Amino acid sequence: MNESIARAFEQARREQRPALIPYVTIGFPSSIEDTVAIVPAIEQAGADIIELGVPYSDPLADGPTIQAASERALRNGVNPRACIDVARRLREAGVRVPLLFMGYYNPILRHGVERYARDCADAGVDGLIIPDLPSHESAPMLAAMRPHHLALIRLLAPTSTEERIRSACAEAEGFIYCASVTGVTGARADLPPDLPAFVGRVRKHTSLPIAVGFGISERRHVESVARVAEGAIVGSRLIAVIDSAPPGERARRAAEFVAGLVGRSAAPRA
Repeated sequence: MNESIARAFEQARREQRPALIPYVTIGFPSSIEDTVAIVPAIEQAGADIIELGVPYSDPLADGPTIQAASERALRNGVNPRACIDVARRLREAGVRVPLLFMGYYNPILRHGVERYARDCADAGVDGLIIPDLPSHESAPMLAAMRPHHLALIRLLAPTSTEERIRSACAEAEGFIYCASVTGVTGARADLPPDLPAFVGRVRKHTSLPIAVGFGISERRHVESVARVAEGAIVGSRLIAVIDSAPPGERARRAAEFVAGLVGRSAAPRA
C-alpha cells in the first residue's frame, strides 16, 4: 500500500474538498526542463497529487491535445528512462506530493517490468496508471510493483461492465480513476448527467477514493465532481494553458490555472 496517496486524499477530505490531480506530459512543450519547472509550481498552487505523462507513440485513451503533447515530447527525445530521471530530479528539488506515471504497457515491457517498478520506486514515483493493461493480464505488473509499495491505479469507463468494475476494484490501490465519458481525454463544456450513477456503480465495489477525469477543465467542473467523488483530474486544459504560454511564463501560467481550479491565488501554500 502506498501511504502518501492515502494521506493526500485524507488531507483533502479534512479540508472538505476534492483532491486536485493535474496532469503534465513529461518533456512538453520544449524539454524536460519545462516539467522540472512546472511541477513544483503547480504543487505550490494547490495540486494534491500530480500525474506525469510518459509519452508514447500509440496512446489509446489520450485525446488530441495530449496526443500532440506526447508527440512533441517524443521528438524532444523523452523516453521512459528520461521520465524516471525527471521524477528523481523533482524529489531532489523538494516536491513532496505523490507522483504518478500515466503511461502505456509496451514501453514498460521494453524496459523490463521488474526493472521499471524498481526504477520508478527508487526515483520517488508513488503509483502507475496503465490504461491498456486489463485486470486479467496485470499479475506480472502487480507482482513487480507490490514489493516497492507502488500503487496500480485502475481506470474505469461508463461502459465498464459490473465484472470489469469488480475485478479492477479488487486489485486497485490508491484510488479508482473514473473516466467521466466513454472515449478519450479532452476538455468539455459540461460533465455528463449520468456521472453520479456511474460513480455509484463503482462505489459499490470499493472503499478507495474515486477520482474523476476526462473533460474537467474549470472550477465549476471541480465543484461538480466534489458532489460525487473524492478527486478531480485535470489534463487537456492544463496542457493547452502551458502550450499557449511564452517560454518564460509556462510555470507561472500553469500555477495560476491550477490555483484557479481550487479558488485561490497562485501564492505558495503555507
